[in-house]
Amino acid sequence: MFFFISIVTSGNTEIVNQTTKTESLSVWLEIDGPIGPATADYFHVSLKKAHDKNARVVVVKMDTPGGLDTSMRDIIKDILSSSIPVVTYVAPGGARAASAGTYILYASHIAAMAPGTNLGAATPVNLIGSKTPIPDLKDKFNNEGVETPEPIDDDLRNTRKKPPESAMTHKVINDATAYLRSLAKLRGRNEEWAVKAIHAAESLPAEEALAMNVIDLIAVDEEDLLQQINGRTIQLANKALVLDTQALSRENIVPDWRNKFLAVITNPSVAYILVLIGLYGLFFEFSNPGAIVPGVAGGIALLLALYAFQMLPVNYAGLGLMLLGMILIISEALVPSFGALGIGGIIAFTVGSIILMDTDIPGFGVPLALIASVSITTTAVFLLIVVMLVKARRQPVISGSEELVNARARALMDFDHKGVVLIHGERWNARSKVAVKRDDEVIVNSIDGLTLLVTPTNKNDGD
Repeated sequence: MFFFISIVTSGNTEIVNQTTKTESLSVWLEIDGPIGPATADYFHVSLKKAHDKNARVVVVKMDTPGGLDTSMRDIIKDILSSSIPVVTYVAPGGARAASAGTYILYASHIAAMAPGTNLGAATPVNLIGSKTPIPDLKDKFNNEGVETPEPIDDDLRNTRKKPPESAMTHKVINDATAYLRSLAKLRGRNEEWAVKAIHAAESLPAEEALAMNVIDLIAVDEEDLLQQINGRTIQLANKALVLDTQALSRENIVPDWRNKFLAVITNPSVAYILVLIGLYGLFFEFSNPGAIVPGVAGGIALLLALYAFQMLPVNYAGLGLMLLGMILIISEALVPSFGALGIGGIIAFTVGSIILMDTDIPGFGVPLALIASVSITTTAVFLLIVVMLVKARRQPVISGSEELVNARARALMDFDHKGVVLIHGERWNARSKVAVKRDDEVIVNSIDGLTLLVTPTNKNDGD
């Protein structure tokens, strides 16, 4: 493939016109669902593939409720450093670009939406549920997203009650605001509404977003999208690029097996179960050295879980409580404490499971139903262990030298003081205070080293 590129210099900016004699390529990606580590990896790898294929444009079809801040920023970094135009298209109808999706839409070279879609609600989700209220700035902007001046009169100013902010809330809000405003300024989009999307968690339908210069266009379908962006001028690094999207071939890049595997293990519920498999596997291996399979499976599961946790917003206090709970439950099985260790372990394990994920982002929490079922199962296992221990303590000894006490043996010779008896198919030295005849039945009273202290049974005593 070869290109004919016309370059016009305007000041310090090059205006590049895309033209070609041969078929050109458009690469299409799809983000459907919460944005996490697997999504960021998929986007990064796909963008690199598009660059290697000399793609003319990358179109990201998006429908997301939001996602992790770190993953979102990784995607945005790739967009800002891309030498290929990135067009983000919120579609189909009914889709949304909420929270992290709004940031990605603002960062894209072209932001497009389908009719019946919406964006916004960009307040950092980890503040939801905080005891400190999020500052509400709805009254600070008019309907067009333009900031209104602060009242001059002190009495009027005092009537506007602003909720107190903690230092952490203030830092997170200001960081998110500065970040989204910088993206808006870079792409020439509405900065004031970006602030409202964070401080007031406001959302907009596609039509209002277009009217307020939050997005660039509304396209009814993919073909309409390509037609509308054709001939548009966008800014790439230090050059302006005029898009030519006519007669483009299309290539859809879907997640490969590696990305699908990453998506599975970074699912908080899967990572949570992997931790349990790992702990139980190691417990059974230590309880029965040489079993091998539980130890190998447990070690692999635990390493995969730790790998997933380092990519997720994990509360390490919760993880520590889970580990402590398992240790206490195992200790109860090994060192019975009348339930104290076991009950404490179950409480620690359950509380740790609840606070394990340090976020309320949809799709990145461990469901309470899963936590409840695991806790109930763990409690049942604990109770089963306790019941088995109690039964074992009540059962008579059936192995070892202690099992010989009160057992019956047969004399192999006549002896008055010392002789040999047969018990359980074994020959033992024996001592008796009374005379014993060959084939007499004797009962073991006690054990002295390797010698049994015996007396003839009542039956033989009467003979």
